[in-house]
Formats: sequence, C-alpha cells, structure tokens
Amino acid sequence: MEGLDLEEYDRQLEALCQSKAEEFQLMGYKGVTAKEIWQCVSEKYKNEIPPLHRVVNDILSLKVTTFMNWMTLNAFKGMNLD
Repeated sequence: MEGLDLEEYDRQLEALCQSKAEEFQLMGYKGVTAKEIWQCVSEKYKNEIPPLHRVVNDILSLKVTTFMNWMTLNAFKGMNLD
C-alpha cells in the first residue's frame, strides 16, 4: 500500500470519495454519497487489489454519466446500496 497503513489508506480513499460526491452534488446530483462512489468504483476490483494510484485515478476521473449508469443498473437489479 505504498507506505500507508490500512487505516490511513481507508481514510484517504474515503476523503477522495467524499470529495467526488460533493463534486457531483455541486453539479445538481443531490444525495450522492461517498459510499456510493466507492461502490461504483470498486466494483471492478472484485478479483484484484489494484495499486493505490489506479484507485485514486478511478475515483478522480469518475464521470457523472458512468456513475448514473451504474446507479440505474443497480436499481434495475434491485440491489440494496445501503
């Protein structure tokens, strides 16, 4: 984890997800949470533990359209996002 302990790693990723959620909220997408951002981004990491730089890039480069498509698909699947 490139010099970070697990707790600090989690804190940093949570802060990035919160920042991205706030960005989406400023764009008019009220109610977007950091947890939803993380669930969307981390879905593709099911079979691997990616390097930190990739996770950071995936969070910061997440587009609203990608996120909303993910939310829509999960709504159709009846997934509970809580």
